[in-house]
Parts: sequence; C-alpha cells; structure tokens
Amino acid sequence: MSLTFILGSIGLGLIAGSFLNALSFRFHTGTSIMHGRSRCMRCGHTLSALDLVPVLSYVLLGGRCRYCGVHISIQYPLVEIVAGVLSLGVYLTNPSILMYAFWFFVWMLILFIVVYDIRHTVIPWSCSLLLIGLSLLYIFANQSVPLEQLFAGPALAAPLLFVSLISQGMWMGWGDGVFELSLGWLLGLTLGLSALMIAIWSGALIGVILIVVERIVARLTPTASSRKSKWGFTMRSELPFAPFLALGAAVCYFFHVDLFSHIAIFF
Repeated sequence: MSLTFILGSIGLGLIAGSFLNALSFRFHTGTSIMHGRSRCMRCGHTLSALDLVPVLSYVLLGGRCRYCGVHISIQYPLVEIVAGVLSLGVYLTNPSILMYAFWFFVWMLILFIVVYDIRHTVIPWSCSLLLIGLSLLYIFANQSVPLEQLFAGPALAAPLLFVSLISQGMWMGWGDGVFELSLGWLLGLTLGLSALMIAIWSGALIGVILIVVERIVARLTPTASSRKSKWGFTMRSELPFAPFLALGAAVCYFFHVDLFSHIAIFF
C-alpha cells in the first residue's frame, strides 16, 4: 500500500471531520450549510484559513479563539481525529477507489449521526433515510452480498423498535431502531448481531460508570446545596445510544469481530 494514499486518506478524513463539525452546528438551524464563512460562536469574528486547519489549529491556539480567547469545544479536534482514523481504516479495508469512496461516505454519515445524537439526543430522519438508501444500494449493487442479508436489517432493528413502541420512545428513541436497520443491512446478520451486543454491553457499562461517578461526587461534595454534580446522571437520565451502535459496528466491521464464531468452538 502506498504511503501517499495512506496519508491522503488520513488528510481527507481530517478535512471531512472539519466539515462534519460545522454541519453539526448548522444543521436544522436555518443557517446555510454550503455558504457562509465559519465564525467564532461567541465573538462572531470570521475565521481565517489558518484558524481552520484540522487539529493543528486547535493545538497551536491552545484550544482558544484567536480573537476573543473563548475556549473552543473539544468536539472539533476529536471529531476530526476520529474521521481521519475512520478514513484510514476504510482505505486499509477497501483499497479500491470505488469501494473506498462508498464506505468513506457511509462512515462519515455514521459519524455525523453519532455527533448529532450526542449533541441533541436525536437522529435526523434525513440522515437515517440516506443511510438506508446506501445500505440497500450496497446489497443490490454488490454481487458478493447475498440477498438473504435483506432479512438482517429488520431482524436486528425489530427488538429496538419494539422497546421504542412499548415505551412510546421514552426508553429508546425511534431513530435508534432505524439506525440499526441500516447497520444490519451493511454488516449482515452475524456481524450485525455481534455489533448490537457490543453496543448494549458498552452502553450498560458506561451508564453504570456514570451513575457510580455521580454518587461518588455527591458523597464527596462538602455542602448539601452542591451535592449534585455537573452531570446529574441517574437511572432516568437519557443516554444517546447511537454512539454505542456505531462503536459496535466499527469494531465488527474493521476488526471482523464475530462473537458467534468464538462461541461456536464450545459446542
């Protein structure tokens, strides 16, 4: 594999991550996505090209706006780094240009869904429908994918949609089930189910950790008036599930983790 293509894939991912950051703040706000210069969200100063270099600008500026000194959200470099890593992973997995382009777009869309869900605890229907279209295109346009994979999406999404139905969207949002529908079509049944299990386990683990940290902070707080930590996380708190679904999908897709192949050796 060419070092040039490896570095190019990382660079393309960093640039895409920068765009996704801007998109996550502008999407559904009435602000134009494709037009208008980037500005500081506090002072409104138009940012120069030197302020917008992915990751590097954040590091050199010490995580602050050059013009007003306000702290810049850590979301910016984190999303850019994750996008760069995803782009590299896609290239290493799919060195052909056509497949790289397809999966690059898929994973950038998944990353945007994750970022938006974390920020707003909702998955945009337009993004879900676009991902559904891409996943169906993958099945029907790729002769190496069996048509039986069409059943994987509904089979994996059904439990999540059932939870949303019986809870009227309180325990789990409807968007998570639709998101899982696409992941099932993209990964297939065994990898998709493995990804779903990883998502459930990791989500439960993080939830328990947040609750434990919340209680420890509350106990260590000296005054009763400040016993609530800044998170205020409890069993009733809303925890976005799309990041865990995406995490499970990434683990299974990039590292080919199939939990059922490991379980099968015991039978």
